[in-house]
Amino acid sequence: MGRWEPGARERLVVAAVDLFTEQGYDATTVAQIAERAGVTKSTFFRHFPDKRELLVAGQETLSRLLAEGIAEAPADASPLEAVAAGLRRASSTMGPANREFAPRLKAAIAASGELQERDALKSVSLAAAMTTALVARGVPDPIAALAGELGVLAFKRGYQEWSEGERDGDDDLAGYALAALDDLRAASTALG
Repeated sequence: MGRWEPGARERLVVAAVDLFTEQGYDATTVAQIAERAGVTKSTFFRHFPDKRELLVAGQETLSRLLAEGIAEAPADASPLEAVAAGLRRASSTMGPANREFAPRLKAAIAASGELQERDALKSVSLAAAMTTALVARGVPDPIAALAGELGVLAFKRGYQEWSEGERDGDDDLAGYALAALDDLRAASTALG
């Protein structure tokens, strides 16, 4: 087994999602995930405390990038313009591998109630990161919270459309996420 090979964390995530899709979350063991990834069980536990945490791999980085993009937006940016800056920043890290991986991840989540719960908690965490970054810019709490929630919806909708799009196109996630944010902004004006 490749004990010190680079990319073990990414291989573990891919192996887990593939196994979750093939045989179900409950039937998949940490030993099977480690074996499929070509690492030892101890290597698995160096990267993740348990198999539930595999789906939130990268969440801290994504939250940080969203917050950094919001913080670096121009001082006169509206809350949604700052969220757009965060979406651009976070989307810049998503490439073809993420796009190819997305349908398998979606299938694994759809097949497990526990993974659906973890995915929902991830959304809450991302919204909280954006809300905190907006409050730090001086945006009042209720507006910051709403903008953060819209940011999460835009990211998720954009990610879904991007991952289901043409694979040979050179379009990036940012365009999809920003278009989704524009759609949500327009839809919010119809609320009353």
